Amino acid sequence: MQAPERLPLQPWMTSPATAAVLEALQADGSDVRFVGGCVRDAVQGFPIKDIDLATPDRPEEVMSLLRAAGLKAIPTGIDHGTVTAVSHGEVYEITTLREDVETDGRRAKVAYTDDWVQDAARRDLTMNALSCRPDGTLFDPFGGLDDLRNGRVRFVGNARERIKEDYLRLLRFFRFHAYYGVGTLDPEGLAAAKELAPNLSSLSGERIREELLRLMAAKNPLPALEAMLAVGAIRVLLPEAQTETHILSTLMEIESSPDALLRLSAFLVGGREQALHVAERLRFSRAQADRLITLRTAGREHSEWPPGITVDEQAIRQALYDLGTEMTRDLLHLDWASKNAERASRDKAYLGAALAVLEQWEHPAFPLRGRDALAMGAQSGPELGEVLDRVEAWWRAADFKPDRDTCLSELRLRLSQA
Repeated sequence: MQAPERLPLQPWMTSPATAAVLEALQADGSDVRFVGGCVRDAVQGFPIKDIDLATPDRPEEVMSLLRAAGLKAIPTGIDHGTVTAVSHGEVYEITTLREDVETDGRRAKVAYTDDWVQDAARRDLTMNALSCRPDGTLFDPFGGLDDLRNGRVRFVGNARERIKEDYLRLLRFFRFHAYYGVGTLDPEGLAAAKELAPNLSSLSGERIREELLRLMAAKNPLPALEAMLAVGAIRVLLPEAQTETHILSTLMEIESSPDALLRLSAFLVGGREQALHVAERLRFSRAQADRLITLRTAGREHSEWPPGITVDEQAIRQALYDLGTEMTRDLLHLDWASKNAERASRDKAYLGAALAVLEQWEHPAFPLRGRDALAMGAQSGPELGEVLDRVEAWWRAADFKPDRDTCLSELRLRLSQA
């Protein structure tokens, strides 16, 4: 019989914080294992974000064991078998072994079990069904190690049944391929995704948003997105999306690092109305919604940026004054991507020249205040503000060059004409 594979001990597995949690949970002799993403990513050599543990002990017992060891125990999801432990400032999620009793495509009713294979069988993908004892012994009931090493994203058991248990798994299939997959997607998973894609409309906007933005943040989401377009998933999730990825692909040629919201903007069509629909349906935060709407509308307002080597520096400075450096940079990238997506060769000289304007930009301050108009005899009120706004618009149209004395002269002239 072949000996089980072992995961070389990692610092996060042996740290004082982890050791304290393990000691507490093993005090009654229970088998405790690392599960989920920490095992999967440790096998791949990826950074570990969260440490999840599983145990056959019931949540109440887990709470008792942690508190007996002097650790903070929080019943974050105790009705579903999950307890959060805090040790040395580190957070650990501990879940009791479970099996699904009933599912409806959005949530599951579960029963506790002491069977590790039954618990693994309720997970979505084979690479997520791995578990690991504190000594590094790996357990792989569904071939997840081979799938992980070969870049195969595959469902545990029957793909169609796994997705029907929770339709979010359909999105996770594509998202995990973006991060872990190599080559073409699993045919069984794709067939199930095509059949069940219409059911994505039953998911909440929050769940869709989280999966979609995480997918967009992958190093290369294009193969997954193209597969989602092919099976009809994008049509259900994002009616405002393009039917191909060429603008997004062109944007990715020039980005310094993945920016999920900027990439999403490059994947959409339309302007303010369409962006607003996306933001509302996917329950974006106010900051996310404002940024997406600006990305889809401000570029149209500054559409005079030319698709050639000659750059309208004044137009770019106007955008910088209105929108700031980061937003203007994003808009220049989007503008360049949309104008170059259909070209055989990319005009990077234009982009480089446009971005150089950003590097030289120092935000100017409008040199006048309300007190300047009052000193000229203007009366306080809305009319005063309107005159100042008109002088500022004149100053901006002159590329911010008029100095204070020139602006005062213009203000005096406009007041005399009021």
